[in-house]
Amino acid sequence: MLKIKNRFRGFLPVVIDIETAGVTAHTDAMLEICAIPLELDHEGLFQQTEIIHQHVVPFEGANLCPKSLEFIGMKDPYHPFRFAKEEIEVLTILFSKVNILLKKHKCTRAVLVGHNAWFDLLFLKAAWQRCKLNAPFHSFTSFDTATLSGLILGETVLAKACHKAKIKFNANEAHSAIYDAQKTAELFCKMINDYDYV
Repeated sequence: MLKIKNRFRGFLPVVIDIETAGVTAHTDAMLEICAIPLELDHEGLFQQTEIIHQHVVPFEGANLCPKSLEFIGMKDPYHPFRFAKEEIEVLTILFSKVNILLKKHKCTRAVLVGHNAWFDLLFLKAAWQRCKLNAPFHSFTSFDTATLSGLILGETVLAKACHKAKIKFNANEAHSAIYDAQKTAELFCKMINDYDYV
């Protein structure tokens, strides 16, 4: 049976979605992150596993763009009921769990899977550099479902790609890190599982 370490050159795919207070990774706050590691089932098909999710306290001096906050529907990033944690705590928990999976599957690095993955990787990388952490993620390689769905399905927008792939998508739930990560994972798994891999 195919082992995950042999499928992507030793990389473990982890779907990441990050909600932010802007579009510039080194100046704008990361506000929410969801990670979903992918594993193979007994039939050799990719499936979603544990959801690792956390709201994040804006780092000291972070920019908070009002338009970005409105876009993701967040009125107050400092509201106590967000139960947000500091970046270093959030990343330490995430990286610890990913490292356990790397050992389990004998993979060398995690690879970020995302819809427009460059965006999430830039924010994740900026955060781990601020926190001076060793990251289990590859620092520049990523798997982008926008590119893959453009190639395979002829659509690059997540909602439209899901529709084309016959995956239910609720636009009212979009722009939450958990929902977007789940749909990105579902889309990636469907495209990879349907691909005639030799």
